[in-house]
Amino acid sequence: MEINRSTFYDWYRRCRAGGPDALVVKPSHQRRFWNAIPPLVSKKTVEPALEHLDKSPWELAWHLTDTQGYFISESSMYRIRTLNSLVTGPAYTLLSAKDKFDQPTTRVNQLWQTDFTYLKIVHWRWSQVSVDGDG
Repeated sequence: MEINRSTFYDWYRRCRAGGPDALVVKPSHQRRFWNAIPPLVSKKTVEPALEHLDKSPWELAWHLTDTQGYFISESSMYRIRTLNSLVTGPAYTLLSAKDKFDQPTTRVNQLWQTDFTYLKIVHWRWSQVSVDGDG
């Protein structure tokens, strides 16, 4: 029959202990996580998310914590909004490199460097750019 010996003896032991009904495949239990957001709380976040579509997940999480009296993280708020198709694209201004500076240098070593250390993400927050990978 090409089944493992241990499988056969497991079936044999179950059949002897409980009869043929013991061989019926039972559905597995759904795993529960200790840090899962309860469905009731998840449903409560959808209505304010619909009312405040202009708010970012961070702002909405803060708003819910402040007005509803329970804490929900920014990432959880984003996940809930994604599951309910409430995520809109980020609002940002695209900057492109130019062929030359608006105010070109007039002598040697006048311009040493130019960089973007912080970027402003519209309706979100300032974000620091990291080049070395340390965050």
